[in-house]
Amino acid sequence: MPSAVARGGPGCGAVAAGGWATARAGARALAAGGNAVDAVLAAALASTVAEQTLASLGGGGFLMVRTVDGQVHLRDFFVDTPGRGLPADQLDLHFTPMVVTFTGTSQTFHVGLGSAAVPGMLAGVLAAHDEFARLPLATLVGPAREYATQGVPIPPAQAEVLSLIRELIALSPESGRLVQRDGRWLEVGDLVLNPDLGRFLGLVGDGSVDSIESAGFAGPLLDLMSGGGLITAQDLEAYEVVPRPPVTVERAGHVLHTNAPPSFGGSIIASTLAEAAPFDPASGASWLAVAEALAAATSRHRAAATTPLTSTGTTHASAVDAEGMVASLTTSNGVTSGFVIPGTGIQLNNMLGEADLNPDGFHATPPGQRMGSMMSPSVLVAPDGGVVGIGTGGSERIRSSLAQALLRLTDTDQSLARAVSAGRIHPDDATLHVEPHLGADVIEALRTAAGPSVNVWPEASLYFGGVNAVQRGADGSVVAVADGRRGGGALVVGPRDRA
Repeated sequence: MPSAVARGGPGCGAVAAGGWATARAGARALAAGGNAVDAVLAAALASTVAEQTLASLGGGGFLMVRTVDGQVHLRDFFVDTPGRGLPADQLDLHFTPMVVTFTGTSQTFHVGLGSAAVPGMLAGVLAAHDEFARLPLATLVGPAREYATQGVPIPPAQAEVLSLIRELIALSPESGRLVQRDGRWLEVGDLVLNPDLGRFLGLVGDGSVDSIESAGFAGPLLDLMSGGGLITAQDLEAYEVVPRPPVTVERAGHVLHTNAPPSFGGSIIASTLAEAAPFDPASGASWLAVAEALAAATSRHRAAATTPLTSTGTTHASAVDAEGMVASLTTSNGVTSGFVIPGTGIQLNNMLGEADLNPDGFHATPPGQRMGSMMSPSVLVAPDGGVVGIGTGGSERIRSSLAQALLRLTDTDQSLARAVSAGRIHPDDATLHVEPHLGADVIEALRTAAGPSVNVWPEASLYFGGVNAVQRGADGSVVAVADGRRGGGALVVGPRDRA
C-alpha cells in the first residue's frame, strides 16, 4: 500500500486527505485562490460524500491552524451530550445494539436515534469559514455538491469500511439508500449518490443555512428526534465552537501543537513525545520503549478524564498554501446512527452508542458536556522554521500512529514520506500489534522481549490509521503525503494552476 506523495517548489500549495476525490476538492480550493483553511474545509465537505462511512455534517471535529505569522489556533467543534430541557423520566429512546464482525473479532455498537449526540461539524465549518477562510462558501461546497449529485466512485479503502458497517448505515430506509441500489449493496467502483445532501449544500452555499439553528437543519433534525432521540432545540441553541489553547511540547528542537482537553488524544501524544527515550527505528528496544510510553500515557490520561471518551471512525485532511498557512482538520461520525436527517442527506453520528466510550453507562452523562476524543490534528514546527500539518483517522490507533510518525520526524532524518509509510506498532491492553514491514530484525527483537503478546499482522492495514500530512520547508518547498493504508490522495497546486 504505497502512500501518495506530491512535491512542489516555492510558491506552491499542497493538500493530503483520506481519498483522491477528497484531495481534489481541497486542491480546487487552492487553485481558486483559497488558503489552507479553504482547502481543508472543501476537503472535509467533500469527504461527507467521498468518505461517507467516516465523515458527515452530522458528526464533529477539530481544526488546527498555523497562520503565516506563526500564530496557532485550535477550534473544537466536536459533539455535545444532548438532552437539555428533556424530563429524564419521560424518555423512550430508540437505541439498538448491532454487532460488527472484524477480522478475528467482533464489537457491539449501539445505534438508533438515541445514540446521536449534538452534531458540531456544520457549526465548525461555518465558524472556521468566517474566521479564517478566503473563498465564498458557495465555492467551498462546490466539489461536494458535484459529488453528491453526479456521483463519486467508491475506492477500495472505502469499500472495505463499508463492508463492515453497511448494515448499521441501513438501519433506516432513508439512510440505507446511501449504501444500497437496485436491491444490492454498493461495492468498489459504484457511484455514491446523495442528491438530498447536494441540495442542502446548496443552501449552505447561498447562505440560507447559516447556523445549526437554521430551519433547514434544525427543523427536520428536531422532527426526527421525536421518534426516540435526545437532541433538543435548547441543545442547538447552546452549542458553541470552542477556541482552545493547544497542548504544546518540545522535542529535539521541534515544537508540537496538538489537540487539548477535554479531548485526550493530543495529551497522550504530547506526553509520549515528552517522555520517550531517543527513538531509533532500527532498535527493537527502542520500539518497546515507545510502546511502554504510549501505554503509560494512555492509562494516565484516561484515568484523569472526566468526560465521555469517544474515538470512533475518523478521517483527516492537511493543507498548506503558497503563503505558508498550515491547516489540519480531523472529523468523525462514529459508525453512524443508521439515520439521516430527513431531506438533507446528512447521516447522524452514534457517539452515545458504544459501551467503551461511555464508561459510566449509556446516557449517564448530563446534557451539555463536550465529549472527548482521540482525534489530534497537529502542527509540528522544525528548528529551521519548516512546518508540518499532520493528523490521522484510526480510532484508538490515532495516538500510536501519530506519535510514531512524529518521532521519526523529530528524532531521525527520515523524510515525511517515510514517516507516514513506515511500519507501526499499537499497544492494546496485553497485545502489541505490529505491522510486518517494521523490519524482520525489529520484529524478532520484539518477539524475543514480549513473546506471545506480539501479534504480527500479515500486511499493512487501515487498522493502523491513515496519516495525512503536508510539509513546508524553510525554503518554501512543499510536500504532501497521504497514507496508502486508507487510500489517501496527495496533490500539489502550483502558480500556473491558480486562477
